[in-house]
Amino acid sequence: MKLPDITVLDFETSGLKPAADRVIEIAAIRVSGGEITTQFSTLVRFDGYLPAKVTELTGLTSAQLAKGMDEETAFRILNRVIGDSVIVAHNALFDLSFLHHTLLRLAGRSFRNSFIDTLTISRTRHAYPHTLTDMSKRYGIELNGAHRALADVVACWQLLEKLNEEQSVEPDMNRIGYLRKYGKPEWYPEQAKMESIELKYA
Repeated sequence: MKLPDITVLDFETSGLKPAADRVIEIAAIRVSGGEITTQFSTLVRFDGYLPAKVTELTGLTSAQLAKGMDEETAFRILNRVIGDSVIVAHNALFDLSFLHHTLLRLAGRSFRNSFIDTLTISRTRHAYPHTLTDMSKRYGIELNGAHRALADVVACWQLLEKLNEEQSVEPDMNRIGYLRKYGKPEWYPEQAKMESIELKYA
């Protein structure tokens, strides 16, 4: 399959609850014809309490975020980058949930783009574990600075290309595989094809 115009997206966030927590870092690359045509990366201003665990994971501090871009401007730019492209992310439901709730709060609407989740594809094709770091190692992709948004989007794009070379990802468009033991998520995009899956172990 020839990949369509895509925007590979990654958020770092202040917590795990999309309706209550905030995006603190955005990175996105728009890719057309296998080439990066647009790149956007920014810290997002955050005045709340940033848990120590988030700083430990990302290296981001409250002092850094106080100097970030204001949220509304950041998401307006992101929206222009995405346009009508297919959104790609590793564990897409996480990033899409934050995109959905942030757009609802800022603009009173959500998004309608199709999407590809490289985590779902990875879980379908390979044995556990399936983190972006693990999958990058599996496919020989260099990932420096995991859990910083720009490093993650570049690795995710390269992973998508590897997966598509191996076997067309066309059937995986808008497909979300959720773990059976946790049940169907509370929110998911209207266009999503939800599928319960069980992890494979070597």
